[in-house]
Amino acid sequence: MRLIHFFGDVGREMKAVSWPTRKELRHDTGTVVGMTVFFAAFFAIVDNGLQWLLNLLVSK
Repeated sequence: MRLIHFFGDVGREMKAVSWPTRKELRHDTGTVVGMTVFFAAFFAIVDNGLQWLLNLLVSK
């Protein structure tokens, strides 16, 4: 009985959700992909820079 009540509540909550439009979804997805690429490039540059610096310090 509790399970039926739970799924009824879930159905009511899903009807109350405000879903994004196709345009909003495309924009938000583009933002996430763009930020992911940016941070991947940023951390690759920082990682390579630190690796270069450590190699410079250790080789002397």
